[in-house]
Amino acid sequence: MASSSLALAAVLLVSCAAAAAATKYTVGDTSGWAMGTDYTTWASDKPIKVGDILEFNYAGGMHTVAEVSAAEYASCSATNALTSDGSGTTSIPLKTPGKHYFICGVSGHCSNGMKLVVDVAAASPAPDAPSTTPSTTPTSPGSSSGVTPTTPATVLSPPAKQSSGAAGLIRAAAWASPALAGLVAVQLGLF
Repeated sequence: MASSSLALAAVLLVSCAAAAAATKYTVGDTSGWAMGTDYTTWASDKPIKVGDILEFNYAGGMHTVAEVSAAEYASCSATNALTSDGSGTTSIPLKTPGKHYFICGVSGHCSNGMKLVVDVAAASPAPDAPSTTPSTTPTSPGSSSGVTPTTPATVLSPPAKQSSGAAGLIRAAAWASPALAGLVAVQLGLF
């Protein structure tokens, strides 16, 4: 029982941390996904990154949301759309960095402004995460590649003394985040 509680707590901690890092953007804010909205201006000040979610709100059956290539975006064609939905609320998790292109596939809507391009930044590493990219130094004659190994960041460890059971699990998790530890305690039925 203790090992299944520990596994549940670990899954809960990881999923809570991932969910807390994502930002949900409602496309067009209160205007939603509709003709007459300037999506270029809307997207211009959004720090959108991998893991964030775009939520398109619109009248189902009246519009669609199609993720398309740059060429299809330019020509307002959804013939070979990567994804398409017309349900009325479409949530798109952004999984890759780079430009993502969206249009309404209903005839004439894209050419009347229902198109959006977002430039998705790579997710930033956690503040205490060790660097995975080697630093480089200029090379001089007779030197090697110019790659200098990096010193790994110090990783915080839980307290050395841990007791067994759910109470020990909560003490071990508390070093990471008191709020998450409380959530684990509620899930384990301790409160």
